[in-house]
Amino acid sequence: MVTNAHHRILIVGGGAAGITVAAELGRRATDKLDIAIVEPSTLHYYQPAFTLVGGGVCTLASTRRYEESLIPSGVVWIKDAAGGFEPEANAVMLASGGRITYDYLVVCPGLQLNFNEVQGLRDTLGKHNVCSNYSPNFVEYTWDCVRQLRKGAKALFTQAPLPFKCPGAPQKIVYLAADHLRKQGFLEASKVTFCTHAAAIFGVPIYAKELVKVAQGYGIDVRYQHNLIAVDGPNHRATFKIVGGEQEGQTVDIEFDMLHVTPPQSAPDFVRLSPLANAAGFVDVHQHSLQQVKYKNIFGLGDACSTPNSKTAAAVRKQAPVVARNILAAMRSATLEESYDGYASCPLTTAYGKVLMAEFIYGGKPTPTFPLDPRTQRSVWWWCKTTGLPLLYWQYMLKGYEAFPGHDKTWLDRHPNA
Repeated sequence: MVTNAHHRILIVGGGAAGITVAAELGRRATDKLDIAIVEPSTLHYYQPAFTLVGGGVCTLASTRRYEESLIPSGVVWIKDAAGGFEPEANAVMLASGGRITYDYLVVCPGLQLNFNEVQGLRDTLGKHNVCSNYSPNFVEYTWDCVRQLRKGAKALFTQAPLPFKCPGAPQKIVYLAADHLRKQGFLEASKVTFCTHAAAIFGVPIYAKELVKVAQGYGIDVRYQHNLIAVDGPNHRATFKIVGGEQEGQTVDIEFDMLHVTPPQSAPDFVRLSPLANAAGFVDVHQHSLQQVKYKNIFGLGDACSTPNSKTAAAVRKQAPVVARNILAAMRSATLEESYDGYASCPLTTAYGKVLMAEFIYGGKPTPTFPLDPRTQRSVWWWCKTTGLPLLYWQYMLKGYEAFPGHDKTWLDRHPNA
């Protein structure tokens, strides 16, 4: 147990954001930096591939690495969880009782999955054909449930209120399950239902128009403003509260043969209840510089920060260099850059072998990386999702390389009627 230590740069969270920032700092600094990462997990997962695990495309083992193999050379690994923050004293309290002080702090612990917020869900996950791609503990069971679907099956999928990891993920598995049923010749006689808390199928209109067509093509029953509040696993019944429209406040029960759940999510409690958080419980940062709005030697990025972008690994890829450059600028008492534009990317698996590549910045403005119509499902994006992006994640992003082309901010200007 670490009882007392000091590091010039302390990073809370050793996921995609923490590892990438540490690597970026190591590559950019002219002198060796004293950096430490607080992270309790032994295993590190490439979470964007969980949809593919749940769809039977790849194995869970292929998505994970040992944490120690990813931490950059020279960076100290504090194998513990954060328990709280004392920003006035430049200190982080550890769950084990230790206390670490710092000159600069980066907060990026990701989100916590709140399965307990849905009545009965925790007790039935991983059995009774109730699954979730959001946890490595249950994602393999998703494929077990999908491949057991037969003619006449009732497959039910949910989407929780925002914010949660990757807003496209809840419907990605819907399309893969529907495509699997179609390939087996079972789709026409089956019932596939997607219940989302939102009033639209996707938050960016240009992509939402295409996804509505995808859902219609499978005959999926999309029910908007339906929020999952309870699950009765043994009786295969889910209860939803209607959160808008003429039936607002009413509840409805839906029977299922398979249920895939997107759990409610939040920043970890040690962030949510800390002086660093805004009213919504996320690290309160400037949306372009990623500097904490009150404490100028603290930065935040990734899923637990307050920036109004989609919470994806692609967002981290663009945020991490900004944080690294700004920490080094702060060390020189130089002006910080305000260059993060809200970029996020969501490769939406619309079928086995097809992906709609949704890329966008603040305001929902489409910003495709390549000069291709982003509304078109393409097989090349499937290769990118299954092969290209994992390779870039493990071999480039986590090692601090910015070996990625920039995104095109002018696409919508050239296509005003899109």
